[in-house]
Amino acid sequence: MNISLTRELEQLVQKKIRTGMYLSASEVVREGLRLLEERDSLRRAQLISLRKKIALGLAQLDRGHGIPGAKVFRELRQKGHRHARSRK
Repeated sequence: MNISLTRELEQLVQKKIRTGMYLSASEVVREGLRLLEERDSLRRAQLISLRKKIALGLAQLDRGHGIPGAKVFRELRQKGHRHARSRK
């Protein structure tokens, strides 16, 4: 496999090697790909969790267990005002 990097990325790879944490450009690239896969996996898990929460909320609404929108907005507005006052 042949990979082309921008000058900035090449410099980053060389910088990582100079730290002594990596012995070669291949090690740096492998670590980068491992981290990318880890991040993608975390995002997939977060998306699955979010979809489950949305489905649960929709099911609760279907059963009539929702909170009136005006109440939610009023509470959010009050929370925002309290937050703004605490920052002054």
